[in-house]
Amino acid sequence: MDPEWYHQKSLMAVSRRSHFSGPHGGLLIRVDARSRVGLQQQIYAAVRRAILDGVVPPGMRLASSRALAEDLCVSRTTTLLAYEQLTAEGYLATHHGSGTFVAHELPDDLARVSPPRPAARTRHPPLSRRGVALAATPSPPRRIPGPPRPFRLGAPGLDLFPLRLWSQLVNRRLKAVTLSQLDYGDAAGFRGLREAIADHVQAARGTRCTADQVVVVAGAQRGLEQICDFVLDPGDAAWLEEPGYFGARSALAGAGARIVPVAVDDHGLNVDAGVARARNARLVYVTPSHQFPLGVPMSLSRRLALLKWASAASAWVVEDDYDSEFRYGARPVPCLHGLDVDGRVIYIGSFSKTLFPALRLGFLIVPADLREPLVSARRAAEVHPPLLEQAVLAEFMAGGHFARHLRRMRAAYRERLEALVAAAERYCAGVLHVRPVKTGLHAVADLEDVPAEVVCREARDRGVDVTPLAAYYLRRPRGTNGLVLGFGAVGPDAIRGGMERLAVAIEAARRLRRSPSGARRAS
Repeated sequence: MDPEWYHQKSLMAVSRRSHFSGPHGGLLIRVDARSRVGLQQQIYAAVRRAILDGVVPPGMRLASSRALAEDLCVSRTTTLLAYEQLTAEGYLATHHGSGTFVAHELPDDLARVSPPRPAARTRHPPLSRRGVALAATPSPPRRIPGPPRPFRLGAPGLDLFPLRLWSQLVNRRLKAVTLSQLDYGDAAGFRGLREAIADHVQAARGTRCTADQVVVVAGAQRGLEQICDFVLDPGDAAWLEEPGYFGARSALAGAGARIVPVAVDDHGLNVDAGVARARNARLVYVTPSHQFPLGVPMSLSRRLALLKWASAASAWVVEDDYDSEFRYGARPVPCLHGLDVDGRVIYIGSFSKTLFPALRLGFLIVPADLREPLVSARRAAEVHPPLLEQAVLAEFMAGGHFARHLRRMRAAYRERLEALVAAAERYCAGVLHVRPVKTGLHAVADLEDVPAEVVCREARDRGVDVTPLAAYYLRRPRGTNGLVLGFGAVGPDAIRGGMERLAVAIEAARRLRRSPSGARRAS
């Protein structure tokens, strides 16, 4: 007998075969108190396995729960509960005064004898037209699972987040929570957070608003969806930047809008092109501070032209102030909301990039006359985001921690951007050209002589997250062959290593394109 069976009798024991004596032999059970699986479940599994394997045949009498408990050095309650579970599932049968026996007809035998019936095919009604459109909306390229990787988009530098300070604020809030704070709160959001947000945007973004105009939402995407549902009717025309943000495309599709792609050039959204395509559009979605994905800021003349058109057309302007906090030497242009004198602009902000994505908090700044109907509609939909996170964020901002964190991250992101540009020049000179970056956490780089989609596949195989620029177009224009490279997620050393692997991926894609079979796969 293996000596392991007898190691530390207080932890494990083996039942004597005499407890399972009978014409068909015995049964060996092992239990281990150190296992993550509970003792009751171990006994249940061992007996069930022995029954199914035929070690103990149907009709055989088993040891009593008391005798088995003594043999295994466990509580009788443990063995009794295991037997009761096996009895309830049909593996054992109890005869009063006679003992416990293996059932003559086993549930697993019945499953093997009776062929499984095919699953019923339920005939569901068709999806709505909006549902079909939303399901058909392209999603962002898939990320490589796991921790942050070089050039991942939409990921801030979580390695520099003050996690200990945040944890202290969370614990302090939890200890001070009152019963009233466990009830429903203001549908517009926690008052202290709305005040902190209003103070911040007035100081940092050159606009004017009150806390009453701020509505806290569960992330900028959710805020965008609420606005689109609130101001658009199915079939209404809506301008969308071309190329543009996936999330805006899905929000507009979900609201049933007729999406009108409007070209973006070096000065931002081309307002004249939008007027030519849909003069009477109901809404326009723009990222004027840092156009996504091209990264260009909208010029002041374009901003004024957009506001003039919106006023004449009675249209809404949804300003997503994406990544506006991170600038590299460029003077900030006033946000559209700060230039708006007609109450046409709805401002969207987020803490996903400035703090961390899992926080899922953002905010809207809405015209005063839109606030009450929007909050009323919100009460009917989702009430408000979780209050604890709102309260912690309010304290984080009011204590000056948010402003300090932004200053630190601006310096860190500038260093990471410089590492990206230098690494591209070192490893990919002549084939990858990084466009100038003035704001934000990503760069656009143009490729020569090799398709971006093939490079992305090769890079993914080498553990590098890169995205083709063409993925952000509704209608891909000729000559678009570039990559979108995030530089916020990892430090300079990882960026340099990632660029070296990207260079290998580019060369592999080039070789693949030159081979006849590779050319067919690339197409």
